[in-house]
Amino acid sequence: MTVFADLAEFAGAEGTELGPTDWLVVDQPRIDQFAQATDDHQWIHVDPQRAADGPYGRTIAHGLLTLSLLPHFMHDLYRVDNVKMAINYGFNKVRFISPVPVGSRLRATATITDIVKLNGGAQATFTTTIEVEGSDKPAAVIESIIRYLA
Repeated sequence: MTVFADLAEFAGAEGTELGPTDWLVVDQPRIDQFAQATDDHQWIHVDPQRAADGPYGRTIAHGLLTLSLLPHFMHDLYRVDNVKMAINYGFNKVRFISPVPVGSRLRATATITDIVKLNGGAQATFTTTIEVEGSDKPAAVIESIIRYLA
């Protein structure tokens, strides 16, 4: 984990590469819980028997489940101390490149691609790649924006 002592130190970190994180297993209970929370019960995610005959031979995680793991990974990658708060400001771009089959292990790397000073804070753009162990292509590439209040 990279730790920035304060917003001033963080403001100079544009271009910094972070990670990788530890691996995280995406198991069927996590997929099922996400389906319950989002009311998205498509068979490719929650029906192992039917999915066995599907295009991936087993269930796969929802793309939005992969995206929802972003806070977990970002907390593992870095921290900015001595700020009042950090706010998820949104996303510029999200792409789901390859499926995440049940039982897969994921990890993330990120680059701080832009930092803009704001009155009383800063706004940072991160480009994060979530990779699937053993896959040539990432599960997702996400361009996210975080605002920090000093």
